Amino acid sequence: MKGITLLVAASFLTVCLQAQLLNPEVGDDEVAGGSQRDFRSFLREGNRQFNSQRAPDAERSYRRALSIDDRSDMAAFNLGSALYRQEKFDEAAREFERVAASATDNTSRARAYHNLGNSLLQQQKVQESIEAYKQALRNNPNDFDTKYNLSYAMNMLQNQDDQDNQDQQDNQDQQDNQDQNQDNQDQQDQDQNQDGQDQQEPQDQQRDENQQQQPQQISPEDAQRMLDAIAQDEKELLEKLQQQERAGRRNIERNW
Repeated sequence: MKGITLLVAASFLTVCLQAQLLNPEVGDDEVAGGSQRDFRSFLREGNRQFNSQRAPDAERSYRRALSIDDRSDMAAFNLGSALYRQEKFDEAAREFERVAASATDNTSRARAYHNLGNSLLQQQKVQESIEAYKQALRNNPNDFDTKYNLSYAMNMLQNQDDQDNQDQQDNQDQQDNQDQNQDNQDQQDQDQNQDGQDQQEPQDQQRDENQQQQPQQISPEDAQRMLDAIAQDEKELLEKLQQQERAGRRNIERNW
């Protein structure tokens, strides 16, 4: 990352020094709410402040220049540079994109796309920065700094893709492990339920056998009637025996 920071800084320094040249589209007449002299003054003051590491002051000067001529690509480009130095990358990208769309020559367009790519890359918009660098090289194929930054951004994108793939694989492995653990738990629960049923069946069978072996209970009334019947039978049997005994005696006496 240090390498690209140096390249970015070098690119901005070169561009801002060249931007001190007046916009050839601006004449000596009055321009959009201010004079040509005021426009030059604000632009030059902004450049001095920028080179003195006073980016907030430079931003204000460039905005004042744009308030005089809001069509100036030079002032917009330098405003983007001041915003970038303050790490206002989203605002800087809008200024560079504006210049890239309105620039009338390949050199200005290439510089705008180069710094647009830098602003996007600082926001981790890697794919968008790659497209901006490619646009810069279409307008200036021999720009070494742009080639370097493009290579850096493409390597970063590849690393992101590799990391995303690894994260996806890790998530899939984790999900597979969770599914396997759940399957194992379900199988254990099923085995335990089956063991419980196997143990329950002998107990149920034993309970049925005990119930079959257990004598049928009778009420006290039925028991009393059974005793009375037994007593009656014994009484009748006793009377019958006594009758037989008397009959035998009579037979014996008669023989005598």
